[in-house]
Amino acid sequence: MMRRYLVTLAFAASSASTLAAQSIADRVSRAGDGTVRLSFAVRPEYCGNRGSISRGNNWRNNWGDNDRTRDVEWDNACDYGPGRLVLEKRDGEIVALRFVVGGRWRAAGSDVTDIGTVPAKEAADYLLSLATKLPGRAGRDAIFPATIADSAVIWPALIRLARDENRPRETRKQAVFWLGQAAGDAATSGLDSLSRDGDSDREVQKQVVFALSQRPHDEGIPILIRVARTHKDPEVRRDAVFWLGQSNDPRAIALFEELLTKR
Repeated sequence: MMRRYLVTLAFAASSASTLAAQSIADRVSRAGDGTVRLSFAVRPEYCGNRGSISRGNNWRNNWGDNDRTRDVEWDNACDYGPGRLVLEKRDGEIVALRFVVGGRWRAAGSDVTDIGTVPAKEAADYLLSLATKLPGRAGRDAIFPATIADSAVIWPALIRLARDENRPRETRKQAVFWLGQAAGDAATSGLDSLSRDGDSDREVQKQVVFALSQRPHDEGIPILIRVARTHKDPEVRRDAVFWLGQSNDPRAIALFEELLTKR
């Protein structure tokens, strides 16, 4: 009886999450063509000012596109949230999105629908659902905002995206890149599993190798060494060797000695 009760609770929680994510999609769907705005909480270490989003003192994602800031204005040097997402709709379909952190919305015109602040986890689910279906740049651009939604655990979805050969290459590469930036052993395990997928697109595999090179050495170096030794694609092996060479890690030096003495 207790087991059935726990299963029922788990199913209810899962269903509630799905319905909540659908409610964002439904509200966006009901909005007419034009601009749809929504806000959600981001992780507390992120702040934004115009086209730049910063984490701590040593990381910045500069969008380099002032068009993204036409919806929002700032008073402070760097505002710690919220995340502000703008969706552009045409003929009932989302054709583009913009994302910034902080600031305040500019006055809305008649073609703007603001659906307000939504729960961060549900915003992340919705964004990742867009990444699985929107073509081109719009699908790719949906990934980064999901990665900084507060308290959202998205690395399993990023792995699924990276493996999905029906998605555009740039979307898959973006999923791999942000998986590489994720904190914790789970992200590295996900990259390890992706590195073993020898049938995956070469450019996606090379992005996996780069993402591994950005992980802490004790996590990434052993996997890169295995890729350099065993991956069936010589270009992917070559990339692994290159990034190992940038690491200055003694294990990489030992591998180079091993490879060179075999010649």
